[in-house]
Amino acid sequence: MAERNYTVVTEFFLTAFTEHLQWRVPLFLIFLSFYLATMLGNTGMILLIRGDRRLHTPMYFFLSHLSLVDVCYSSAIIPQMLAVLWEHGTTISQARCAAQFFLFTFFASTDCYLLAIMAYDRYTAVCQPLLYVTIITEKARWGLVTGAYVAGFFSAFVRTVTAFTLSFCGNNEINFIFCDLPPLLKLSCGDSYTQEVVIIVFALFVMPACVLVILVSYLFIIVAILQIHSAGGRAKTFSTCASHLTAVTLFFGTLIFMYLRDNTGQSSEGDRVVSVLYTVVTPMLNPLIYSLRNKEVKEATRKALSKSKPAGRP
Repeated sequence: MAERNYTVVTEFFLTAFTEHLQWRVPLFLIFLSFYLATMLGNTGMILLIRGDRRLHTPMYFFLSHLSLVDVCYSSAIIPQMLAVLWEHGTTISQARCAAQFFLFTFFASTDCYLLAIMAYDRYTAVCQPLLYVTIITEKARWGLVTGAYVAGFFSAFVRTVTAFTLSFCGNNEINFIFCDLPPLLKLSCGDSYTQEVVIIVFALFVMPACVLVILVSYLFIIVAILQIHSAGGRAKTFSTCASHLTAVTLFFGTLIFMYLRDNTGQSSEGDRVVSVLYTVVTPMLNPLIYSLRNKEVKEATRKALSKSKPAGRP
């Protein structure tokens, strides 16, 4: 019996955005500047929260972990993207591709859980202010954050193992910015039904579950705000949630577009642009969002900058 003739793929060739030769250098410089801004902004936010006692509250504790995850999240994707642009496409081994996919899924899932936890924190602060310190204790904070990391690790582990049990053959080109599941499924030469189910399971147990927690939390927050009689009081209460709501809309909006839809067909340029939004732009914007719309962060930043200035001569 004649054997089926095909070439087993053991490495992949990433080619995202390389079809536009004239944009190679500008895109490289743009993504590099975005990465440096992400590292500077999020690292600065972590140091600011750790260094200012006024920011030693549950909300900023969760924000510091969100910044940490954003640093790791960007570092798992952007350096590889820069290499693709600089080298006009780059080869990546299957093991390295699996590692990148695991790290992306781990940090993206953890990001989802942290945003949901932060919504619950805002709900408790607005709707149960007298019980806030007894509910969001230091032990509870660490328990929630640890749970987010553990759940993110479990989701990433299951998806990575499932995805890389596939056989890849024939074409090894991935026209995407990193090793993600939808473009990998297009290169599989066997039945990918199980892997398609994993995408649905991930969508059902990560994104919608977190979105549900956020929506329910903000429903109660809106009801509580509407019960405040003074316009100033309503505005002040809502301002404590505005930054988080903006970050949630940016992050989940792009993720839902990518994963809660049909993934068949070729990766379009639109998909690559959307993937840039949630892997490059959102982590960069988060520190800016929380800085511009948060009085305490702005005051802490001014204080830190004033301390860094050399003392004048008497």
